[in-house]
Amino acid sequence: MATPSARDENVYLAKLAEQAERYEEMVKFMENVVSAVPAPDELTVEERNLLSVAYKNVIGARRASWRIVSSIEQKEEGRGNADHVSVIREYRAKIEAELSEICAGILKLLDEKLVPAAGTGDSKVFYLKMKGDYHRYLAEFKTGDDRKAAAENTLTAYKSAQVCGYFVTFFSILCIFLS
Repeated sequence: MATPSARDENVYLAKLAEQAERYEEMVKFMENVVSAVPAPDELTVEERNLLSVAYKNVIGARRASWRIVSSIEQKEEGRGNADHVSVIREYRAKIEAELSEICAGILKLLDEKLVPAAGTGDSKVFYLKMKGDYHRYLAEFKTGDDRKAAAENTLTAYKSAQVCGYFVTFFSILCIFLS
């Protein structure tokens, strides 16, 4: 029996981590898969979905935490409990730093590796939508110019995905009519 490649082993480990609900490790395994893909190649549909699931679960837990802590902060502000509000703000800032780090990680992979290597329209649409999603997550908690930039980046990514999606649909329909 052949020895599995590092890529195959990391895919297997990512699936194992998913079953064990250890999503931070799943992210690391899928980052290893992305790194193992040679330049002209791209992720398989299964690998692409595993990457998405890994990041979605990691970011989802932090987003839920942020919403809960923000809600508690508002309640404590309403009660005039300045001591608690101060502690809560520090804790919320910690969660926001984690959210920023997670988003920066996937956005870097998308910008530097995944979107440029996307050969098929489907994969490009998938990655551009994903890019829009993670910029949207940043816009949920950022403020001022950072929030504005995140919102603009969200819109740009979604519009690019939409345009790319139209071309994929158009060419699919054209191929059907021509055959």
